[in-house]
Amino acid sequence: MTLPSSEFYSRQILFRGIAQEGQLKLQAARVAIVGCGGTGSAIASLLARAGTGFLRIIDRDYVETSNLARQSLFDETDAAEFLPKAVAAARKLSQCNSGVDIEPQVADLAPDNVETLLADCSLIMDGTDNFETRYLINDFAVMKRLPWIYSAAVGSVGVTMNILPGETACLACMFPDSPRGALETCETSGILNAAVASIGALASAEALKFLTGAKSLMRRTLLSQDVWWNDYAEIPADTARADCRCCAQHEFPHLSGENRPHITLCGRNSVQIHEQRRTIDLGELEQRLLKQGAVRRNEFALRFWREPYELTLFPDGRAIIKGTTDVTVARSFYARFVSA
Repeated sequence: MTLPSSEFYSRQILFRGIAQEGQLKLQAARVAIVGCGGTGSAIASLLARAGTGFLRIIDRDYVETSNLARQSLFDETDAAEFLPKAVAAARKLSQCNSGVDIEPQVADLAPDNVETLLADCSLIMDGTDNFETRYLINDFAVMKRLPWIYSAAVGSVGVTMNILPGETACLACMFPDSPRGALETCETSGILNAAVASIGALASAEALKFLTGAKSLMRRTLLSQDVWWNDYAEIPADTARADCRCCAQHEFPHLSGENRPHITLCGRNSVQIHEQRRTIDLGELEQRLLKQGAVRRNEFALRFWREPYELTLFPDGRAIIKGTTDVTVARSFYARFVSA
């Protein structure tokens, strides 16, 4: 195996922690990035530029103008064309480093596709915006003994943790139950681009350690960093809990889809309908909906406006209904205009 361009990686190879041997290991690596928002964009950019051989970018969403202040892989053209984030990210990264194989997957990670999307990768990176998906990743990773790196950011705070099944605590060890009550989100507390960039960089550094064979140097803590108020904290995460339902009891309820909810998306007033696994002819639907409201379509999705709601529909039947957080309202809108 040879390096595609010694000049491209010359400064990274000079770093003794990686050197040429580590660069070759990076070239052979396969990484899945679940979610390509703020942290996911930062992680994808850093790992692609570092020369990670294969990146699978999995994201269910599309680019909006409100993303551009913090999601570094997208621009105004992507938002105007409502491109799926996975597709837009792959296009940008291919221009940055053509030596990396980048596979966009416009999909919602779910129990019925998690094996297909994650099993052939050696490391999973978290760029998601909800605990339901993170618990799904955790269940799958622990069952398959696949390492993954948890990352999250809201306001000015970023959090990250390395999860090495069989060696460290897992997500369920640290958070046995999904956080409940009035949680801060991008929509309620906003978010700083510096927070997502900072935590994405920290997570990416840990990924490079793992991928280049320096696993012993990986941090064994849950790290929290506030870039605005200068708070920094670490909680030990080097030992699994003896009573962990995932690590110890080998129970994986999220893989079976138990109580899987509709997910209210971060940063906007919307609901995702993800239970409709059926192929939809977007061209035929466009013609039907033209009589009902405003419609735009590209090869990846269809967008339909009928006040006060906006629907973005993907070819597999999955949809995002903007303008409500009421699941009943979203289902009714979907049934009226898509299932009719």
